[in-house]
Amino acid sequence: MSTEEGSKPTNFIRHMIDEDLANNKNNGRVATRFPPEPNGYLHIGHAKSIALNFGIARDYQGTCNLRFDDTNPHKENIDFVEAIQNDVRWLGFDWDDRLYYASDYFEKLYDFALELIQAGKAYVCDLDAEQTREYRGTLKQAGKNSPSRDRSVDENLDLFQRMRAGEFKDGERVLRAKIDMASPNMNMRDPTLYRIRHGVVHHQTGAEWCLYPMYDFTHPISDALEGITHSICTLEFEDHRPLYDWMLDNISIDCHPQQIEFSRLNLQYTVMSKRKLTELVDEGLVEGWDDPRMPTIAGLRRRGYTAASIRAFCDRIGVTRADNSVEMAMLESAIRDDLNVNAPRRMAVLHPLKVVIENYPEGQTEELDVDNHPQNEAMGQRKIPFGREIYIDRDDFKESANKKFKRLVTGGEVRLRNAYVMRCDEVIKDEQGEIIELRCSYDADTLGANPEGRKVKGVIHWVSVAHAIEAEVRLYDRLFSHPTPDDAKDGVDYKTRLNPESLHTLSYCYLEPALADASVDDHFQFEREGYFCLDRTKVGDKPVFNRTVTLRDSWAKIEGQGD
Repeated sequence: MSTEEGSKPTNFIRHMIDEDLANNKNNGRVATRFPPEPNGYLHIGHAKSIALNFGIARDYQGTCNLRFDDTNPHKENIDFVEAIQNDVRWLGFDWDDRLYYASDYFEKLYDFALELIQAGKAYVCDLDAEQTREYRGTLKQAGKNSPSRDRSVDENLDLFQRMRAGEFKDGERVLRAKIDMASPNMNMRDPTLYRIRHGVVHHQTGAEWCLYPMYDFTHPISDALEGITHSICTLEFEDHRPLYDWMLDNISIDCHPQQIEFSRLNLQYTVMSKRKLTELVDEGLVEGWDDPRMPTIAGLRRRGYTAASIRAFCDRIGVTRADNSVEMAMLESAIRDDLNVNAPRRMAVLHPLKVVIENYPEGQTEELDVDNHPQNEAMGQRKIPFGREIYIDRDDFKESANKKFKRLVTGGEVRLRNAYVMRCDEVIKDEQGEIIELRCSYDADTLGANPEGRKVKGVIHWVSVAHAIEAEVRLYDRLFSHPTPDDAKDGVDYKTRLNPESLHTLSYCYLEPALADASVDDHFQFEREGYFCLDRTKVGDKPVFNRTVTLRDSWAKIEGQGD
């Protein structure tokens, strides 16, 4: 995929659409859809599909429907439905009045199934699941016909209607298409069209149905009923395309969408399987679907990722048919690029060490005018209080150090960010020898100035003790310590590769007072620390800030050393 500044992206799918439009195929219409199953939260892979489908509709003045594939009610619920709608909107896309459910078509789907039975192209099968697998054959061996395959049309109609009426138990009978048990494509070996599910309440249809259609039957017909022109899906459905076409070719419907496949997103240091993400949630290995370490859209949002950064990431990785593995650094780079330009700067001390400036007047406070962003005057300024007692970061002080250490040492000087030059005169320790306080002095003539002959190499951040906000800060990192945690080839359980360092909680941090006005989802650069956002939770009266990403790629060196 390629994108030029101010132009639409290009990729092989758009080239196909351009050719269709040139040939007036579909009467010049472009209609896509995003069809999630409401059995979990959307993840970053879904964001790629959302951006692709809605982006095509936008750029070709077409439409994109949001349609829930809700044919598996024992795994689905209304909470997932609402979460998915929230995520799509948050990403910046809208389906207008085109919100659909596959369950909207249950009656029509049933009628199409009757049509297939009447045409001798579907039958009710009595084989159980194990027998069905046995009869299906293998990639090297053809399957064999079910003993039920030669039932009469009348008998099949009668049994199918009784299946709908609830006369049979779960698994006792299914409806199958009659295609070719010797087909080299396993999907064409008399696939199941309907199965029985008792005892579930569907979030849209309630208890009306005990007979539910399968995805491969439902999806192409739903596309056709909605007038979709280009049914865009990921590569694992490529082998399903002949069945997609067979379904539409063998029922009386006047629309036949074109299925097009593209490679799914494989993002390093995480898992993209919804089943595995569900396991992480259900087993309490993360705190929920919106845990900031999860690759879900809700988790990324809570972590501090912006919708713009995710859209930019999707543009950068492009759309191809080639399977590939995308480095996590690309996603992290997208959010850094966004927040570097748009996030106001603030000072926060994450590992506090108290400093008393002994020659600063007791009881005095002055307010310093500070730019909110060093390269963006439009962001304006804020006032930062400065007083006799401040906090600095413990890592910014050493009693003695070599010349490479550019921060504060005993007897040395350092500039306080946006303030004065300060010298450390004395170190106070407790009975265990731990440093608990520094006694320092400042040069009152160095505010915003650099006197001749004064060479101060280091600049550190600080916060006024009297005005600081106490907060909890959560330092999030990659969820897994291995780039491909669920690689099936090595036979290792992906959960053993969870990164034990994926979360560090700092309970006693001090922030400048301007952060008292922060709102949930606000983003900031904590100077010299990284990019952070206010979390939706509190710990007592203390706000919680999440680290979105470090200022630089701290994994680059680790990855260079190998696993």
